[in-house]
Amino acid sequence: MHSISRRGLVISAAAAGAAFGLDGPLEIFTPAFAQKADKNVVKFKVGDIEVIQMYDGHWEKPHDEKFIRNATLDETKAALRAAGLTDAHVPITFTVTAIRSKGRLVLFDSGTGAQLAPTAGLITKNDLLKQAGIDPAKVTSIVITHFHPDHISGLMAKDTNAPIFPNAEIHVSAAEYKFWTDPSTTAGAAKRIQAVFPGWKNIKQFEGDKEVVPGVRAIATPGHTPGHTSYQVSSGNRQLIVLGDVTNIPALNLRNPGWHLVFDADPVMAENNRRKIFDRAIADKAVLTGYHWGNPGAGTLKKDGKGYALVPVKA
Repeated sequence: MHSISRRGLVISAAAAGAAFGLDGPLEIFTPAFAQKADKNVVKFKVGDIEVIQMYDGHWEKPHDEKFIRNATLDETKAALRAAGLTDAHVPITFTVTAIRSKGRLVLFDSGTGAQLAPTAGLITKNDLLKQAGIDPAKVTSIVITHFHPDHISGLMAKDTNAPIFPNAEIHVSAAEYKFWTDPSTTAGAAKRIQAVFPGWKNIKQFEGDKEVVPGVRAIATPGHTPGHTSYQVSSGNRQLIVLGDVTNIPALNLRNPGWHLVFDADPVMAENNRRKIFDRAIADKAVLTGYHWGNPGAGTLKKDGKGYALVPVKA
């Protein structure tokens, strides 16, 4: 079985840590200026599933020749322009998804927690949970795609590491948990994870593609990290698949699925799983959502030449 090398993961984790660290160059814009973030909170339905998406901020990532391992900076800028985006930087948004289904409220990841830079974390600062009708005390299930800090910092208070969702069970793949809690892992947010998560009794590890909470089934999509996981929620013959970081913004490695971004620990594995789940989603007519796809950051896919195109949902 192909597994991610520790060196590859450490390199990608270091890149992510540098990008999403406390001194990272993040800027938050009003929704009008963010990539497809027309509203801070968007709701739509997939079958009987109510999907809630909350815009958590925007990062103007400075250009870097090494950002895409197998594409030039000129190619990166051209891809951004082709998507109608600025090419002055890479505009990366953060969007947290929640669902109401079968009487349950499930949160996918937790956002930045306003901890990546002074201006990050609209969900926390603007109380978007309240706007979305979500009481943190009543969130009973959080499922985690992976442990990069832009996805999990919202679980913990900045200064005390106290749990923000004290009544929630937090579900995470055993492979992801094992890597980040290993004392030999030092990159990115590892030390904070090692100091906090082993003491929390509400973290539930799972293995394989299984139903982690009623109505939510895990889909192993490693490559970005060792235990990166996507999730499928079904309603009749309709499906929603929450991808996490299977791609970055659609203009890059959705449109060009063979592009290998520096944040992917094993870029070949990441690409293989990206193509596999995209083809599956097209065959099943599933609605997909990506963490960096804007707001509303969801839609169906279609093949477009050598890549894929996103057909956004109407919200």
